Amino acid sequence: MITFLICLALLIGAYFTYGRYLERLVGIDPSAETPCSRLYDGVDYVPLPRWRIFLIQLLNIAGLGPIFGAVLGAAYGPVAFLWITLGGIFMGAMHDFIAGVISLRQDGASLPEITGHYLGNKVKIVMRLFSAGLMILVGAVFLSQPAELIANRLDIPALDVHAFGDFSWLLLIILGVILIYYIAATLLPVDKIIGRIYPIFGFALLFMALGILFVLLFSGDYTIPELTSLRNCISDAKNFPIVPMLFTTIACGAISGFHATQSPLMARCMRNERESRSVFYGAMISESIIALIWAAIGMAFWGGVEGLNAAIAEYKGSAAILIDIIATKTLGPVLAGFVIFGVVACAITSGDTAFRSARLIVADFMGVEQRSLRKRIYICIPLFVLGLLIIFALPFQAMWSYFAWMNQTLAAVTLWMIVVYLGRRKRGLWVGLIPALVMTYVCGSYVFVSPLMFGMTDRPAAYLLGGVVTLLVFVLIILKLRRDAKGKA
Repeated sequence: MITFLICLALLIGAYFTYGRYLERLVGIDPSAETPCSRLYDGVDYVPLPRWRIFLIQLLNIAGLGPIFGAVLGAAYGPVAFLWITLGGIFMGAMHDFIAGVISLRQDGASLPEITGHYLGNKVKIVMRLFSAGLMILVGAVFLSQPAELIANRLDIPALDVHAFGDFSWLLLIILGVILIYYIAATLLPVDKIIGRIYPIFGFALLFMALGILFVLLFSGDYTIPELTSLRNCISDAKNFPIVPMLFTTIACGAISGFHATQSPLMARCMRNERESRSVFYGAMISESIIALIWAAIGMAFWGGVEGLNAAIAEYKGSAAILIDIIATKTLGPVLAGFVIFGVVACAITSGDTAFRSARLIVADFMGVEQRSLRKRIYICIPLFVLGLLIIFALPFQAMWSYFAWMNQTLAAVTLWMIVVYLGRRKRGLWVGLIPALVMTYVCGSYVFVSPLMFGMTDRPAAYLLGGVVTLLVFVLIILKLRRDAKGKA
């Protein structure tokens, strides 16, 4: 309990301390004109109040990550608390804040465009393809999983995309309804659906986290394990080492490249630069707190980390079933229904904005204006077709694993963009550099360690290769900073 409370206090305190330091670092200017006033179009550039933008941003970035990822990541033990807390404060929230401010100051440009501005046109081209691909993959993941959550509550057979004959027609109808909603939310102006219903879902997300927190602190039925070592407690520690696997399992609760693709959506709706800390840094800190709570209940509910690992094995890694059991037994069937509703809402509200982000990314690099509904439809049709193809081609575990690596790789690239941004400002380079080195090493070593990629059994060699990748990227960035300095001289 003490470890948990310390981590919770650090996260809350960071918003008022490190968050304010970052404001000074980037030079927040309350008098600067924002994109929504200069480029208002009634579709994507629409001014919204700060409280509404905060809740929308929280829903956009949350998805299933701080819930599913946190519970599954808790299988590594209390070391997960450390990653959520330090990652959230110094990596994730910083990443979201500075990337969001950069987009805000470049007319709400999408991530590939602002990345290309700082890292060059070649990186921009790669990032356009990579980011759009990740958005489609996220949309596919968050289309299939809400359907499975609803199916589980209705006792419908699980979705098996490789056995069409076993499909439940009701399950297909659920998928169809969610898909229709995704299409509407992707095409309609941001204030018509997203701006109106997301705040409700945002309150639901916060409500269920506070409900679980109340149970943890005051029920007296659960004991949260303390952090006494950095030992890997997962049942298959040999194949799932903390580095890099924990860092990709718990992504959205600590750092996630997906967030930087969502920030431009809200950068186009913000009315003042001073809203940046609450919208970008604050939303990420809130997500880390949610992840911390779910990681804690994941360990405590089954009587410790060993019990959690046994439950994960029993339910074949289905986080949806684990969450359902936790909610039902801690809050009762009625409140559990609200919790599952909130979890479904989290997934859906990240899936639809993933497709919306994909539309904006494609529109930005193709130079297609988005006032016209017809042009928005032309861009969206292939995006949704690709999303459906992914659902029916890949099992969920493969989708999630590829998403996890692509997500953190995107975060590493965004962090290097932040390094160059800070390098040009000649202020606080370490703020971006240390997280960039850590995440590059995580993503580089994952390629060689993960069974879905090279799966090297010689771990020292795999970690060495991850270090080589990190060193090469570091050298390239240093050379770029020197070229930029000479160009200004």
